[in-house]
Amino acid sequence: MPTARDDTAPRPLRPAMLRGAMRRCPACGEGALFDGYLRVKDQCPHCGEALHHQRADDGPAYLTILLVSHLGAPLLLAIYIAYRPSPVSMLIGFGLGAVILSLVLLPVIKGAFVGFQWARRMHGFGLEHKGTA
Repeated sequence: MPTARDDTAPRPLRPAMLRGAMRRCPACGEGALFDGYLRVKDQCPHCGEALHHQRADDGPAYLTILLVSHLGAPLLLAIYIAYRPSPVSMLIGFGLGAVILSLVLLPVIKGAFVGFQWARRMHGFGLEHKGTA
């Protein structure tokens, strides 16, 4: 049974965000965070931590777009100046690259967002005891 001290003890931010980025529960690091591609489980299957409090909303999508565009734009310019490829090959190459990179980064960033919220006790994290809903 958790004590009052467990509810107020500081939660380390970096490990929680890294666990979330690895698509694991930010509390224990063992249970799966997602049920599918982006749907966060209501509860950790390993430790019972309630995860339904998360409110990542559009934050992960905005950050993904920001990162992909900031990585892609300088690379696009460098490749164009160095090799002068045809517009069609650049469109296909960078279009596929942006889609693939977005699909890879989105669950990683959303997991980190959930880990951040858990560590900072945002949106109801930390108000309930483990295993209660």
